Amino acid sequence: MSATATASRPASQATSIAIIGALFFIIGFLTWINGPLITFVKLAFDLDDVNAFLVLMVFYLSYFFLALPAAWLLKLTGMKKGLALSLFVMAIGAAMFGQFSTQRWYPGALSGLFVIGGGLALLQTAVNPYISILGPINTAARRIALMGICNKVAGMLAPIVLGTLVLHGIGDLATQVAAADAVTKERLLTEFAAKIHGPYLAMAGILVVASIAVLFSPLPELKSSEANVEHAAHNASGGKRSVFQFPHLWLGVLCLFVYVGVEVLAGDAIGTYGNGFGLPLDETKLFTSYTLRAMLAGYVVGLIVIPRVISQERYLSVSAVLGMVFALGAYFTHGYVSVGFIAALGFANAMMWPAIFPMAIRGLGRFTETGSAILVMGIAGGALLPQLFVLLKQRYDFQAVFALIVVPCYLYILYYALRGHRAGMSAE
Repeated sequence: MSATATASRPASQATSIAIIGALFFIIGFLTWINGPLITFVKLAFDLDDVNAFLVLMVFYLSYFFLALPAAWLLKLTGMKKGLALSLFVMAIGAAMFGQFSTQRWYPGALSGLFVIGGGLALLQTAVNPYISILGPINTAARRIALMGICNKVAGMLAPIVLGTLVLHGIGDLATQVAAADAVTKERLLTEFAAKIHGPYLAMAGILVVASIAVLFSPLPELKSSEANVEHAAHNASGGKRSVFQFPHLWLGVLCLFVYVGVEVLAGDAIGTYGNGFGLPLDETKLFTSYTLRAMLAGYVVGLIVIPRVISQERYLSVSAVLGMVFALGAYFTHGYVSVGFIAALGFANAMMWPAIFPMAIRGLGRFTETGSAILVMGIAGGALLPQLFVLLKQRYDFQAVFALIVVPCYLYILYYALRGHRAGMSAE
C-alpha cells in the first residue's frame, strides 16, 4: 500500500464501496446531463441536429484520446491522487462550459465538454477495474450493478435539475424566438444561454470540494495488476509480453464500443427521436430520465439475480435479446408507444457494462491497467453511433435508421456473451 493510503487508516470494503459509489454518482450526473444539453445548445446557439449532437461526439471522443494517457498518469500519481486530479479537471471543464455558453461561443463550450470528458476518462480508468477487483471477479457484475444504481440515480436527477433551472418553458421560448426579429432573437437567446452559468459554476465548486475530500479520504491504493490474476494458469498472463495477446479483451473493446453507442442512443438521443413524431419540446426534454428509470430497474434486478440465479455471462445474453426485441418494438410502433420501447432499452442495457467490463479484463494480470484504459477508449461508441443516427435520419426514416444501427449492435453483444469472452482462453 502506498504512502498516500497509509497516511490515514485504510477504509473497510464497505467504506471503499461507498466512496466509489459517490464517484459513480458524479460520473452519472455529468454523463447523462448531455441529453438535455443537446436541447439547450440547439436553441442557445441556434443549431441544427447535426451540430447539436457534437455535444455527444466531443464528450465521448475525449475518452478515446485520453484514456491511455490517463492510465499512464495513474501509474505516476497512484489511484487516490489520480481520482482527486480527475475531479479537479472536471471542475475546470464545468467552469469553461458555463462561461463559454454564456458568451454563446460554441467551440469554447465544446472545449469545456472535452475537458470534462478528459477528467471522466481518468476517473473511469481508475474506478472500473478497482470496483471489479474489490472482490471475486465472478461477482464483479453485482458490485458494478450497485455502482450503476448510483450512476443512474444521478442520471435521472440531471435532466430534472437542468430542466428546472435552465430549460423551464423552453417550448414557449422556442416559439418566441421563431417569431422574433433579429435583434429580439439575439436578446432572447443571450438571456437563455446565460441561465446555464450559475448551475455549472456551482457544479465546478462541488467538484473542487469532492477532489479535496477524496485526497484526504481513507480510500486505499489497490493494485489491479496484483489482484486480477484469476485464471492465470489458463491464460499464462505472467508469460505474455503484450496486451495484444488477449483476444477476449479486444473483442470486449468492440463490445463496449457498440454497447455505449446503443446506450447513448437510448438515453441521450431519445428526445430527438421523440421530436421525430412531433412530440412537444417541453416533454421530450425529460425523456432521458425515463430511459434511466428503466436502467435503474435493470440494475436492481441484476443485483438480485447475479450470480445467485444466473451468471453474469448468461444475463448479458438475455439483455442482448431483450435489446433486439425492444428495438424492433420501437420500429413497428409510433408516437409515445415507440418512445416507450426506446426507454425500455434502458432496462436491457443496464447490466451490460457490469458484465462486459469484468469479463474483458479477466486474467489480464499485469496488463490490467492498460487493458482497462483500452476498454474505456471503447466509450467512443457514444460519440460515433449517435452522430451516425442524426446524419442518416436527415435522408431516411428515423425509426428505420435507429433499428438498423442498434439491432446489429445487440447481435454482436449476444455473440460476445456466448463465445467472444472466451476467445483465447482455455475452458474454465
